Amino acid sequence: MKIAILGTRGIPNCYGGFEQFAEYLSEGLVNRGHLVTVYNSHSHPYQQSEWHKVRIVHCYDPEDKFGTIGQFIYDFNCIRHTRTQDYDIILQLGYTSSTIWGWLLPRKTSIVTTNMDGLEWSRSKYSKPVQKFLQFAEYLGIKFSDYLISDSIGIKEYLKKKYKIDSTYIPYGAFVFEDTNISILSKYNLETFGYDMLIARLEPENNIEMILEGVKNADTQRPFLVIGKHESNFGTYLKNKFRNNKNIHFLGGIYDINILNNLRFYSNLYFHGHSVGGTNPSLLEAMASHTLICAHNNIFNSSILGEDAFYFSTSYDIRDVINTKQKVDYSEYLASNCDKIKEYYSWDTIIAQYLHHFNSILKTSSSRVAKPNLAIDL
Repeated sequence: MKIAILGTRGIPNCYGGFEQFAEYLSEGLVNRGHLVTVYNSHSHPYQQSEWHKVRIVHCYDPEDKFGTIGQFIYDFNCIRHTRTQDYDIILQLGYTSSTIWGWLLPRKTSIVTTNMDGLEWSRSKYSKPVQKFLQFAEYLGIKFSDYLISDSIGIKEYLKKKYKIDSTYIPYGAFVFEDTNISILSKYNLETFGYDMLIARLEPENNIEMILEGVKNADTQRPFLVIGKHESNFGTYLKNKFRNNKNIHFLGGIYDINILNNLRFYSNLYFHGHSVGGTNPSLLEAMASHTLICAHNNIFNSSILGEDAFYFSTSYDIRDVINTKQKVDYSEYLASNCDKIKEYYSWDTIIAQYLHHFNSILKTSSSRVAKPNLAIDL
């Protein structure tokens, strides 16, 4: 198959979850004999035309000049390029800035399947008008896609309830981490199981402020690592608010997966505050890294973790977990979460599920099910 992947800033990953996903998926598909193209921003640090046998197409991306508007231009340039190709499958990752151009997708020559990501319109960082637009973009993502993928059961149920439309459930994947290297801790002046941490984009809906409030009010002064790019208004706000809490360390973005996995593995508690996404990659990677997890209490997290984690809804919950929970007392949680990765979320399994999905929609492409007459209920 000739497969194109749109919707990321590019690979290898130097940004976030979808980029990490595109990196692993594209390499896995190539290793299974398929021709895969990933679209990269022209400003991506990796400037070669091929990465691990994955074809790279760089498209002009003026986000650095125009901010968010630049993302729309970048997506337009990527979609326009697909019209000059002969892809069998176009996999779109997300919809926030691409679906207004959905009518340009070459659906007569390629099959378009879209991973609908999370409930982007519910992100608290967006104003009411932007949230309205994102609800409309979600609708367009469905309208201009031939097939849909949900990366969590919660998203699948949401699409079925709101749009009366089916989607294929395929979560993200992870590798069980075994390549431990305790010497990495010395770089950050850390002791084994002597610190807590989180990894996330510094955005309000990831509940980072709530987590740090709990850290501030806890009795312990264990170091707390905040890993994620903080060169933003909200990042600056957080750093200013917690500048007097010397145990809170803003480390910025770290994209070396080996360093991240070791920091997770040797942590005492790992906090996962994501609340509006699907199956978040960093959550699976935390499970695969033998971490003791405390997650925001929502269906996206609980459907993955089940009873093998602690949950929080307030900063007081955070405080209590930090004060009372030690990793060494919950080895059964760690083992159970690793078993889930092996059984349900290994990359081999996820890549196989994507291949099954691609093969299935290719076989049925000549008799596609008519799309429902979607009403816009915003």
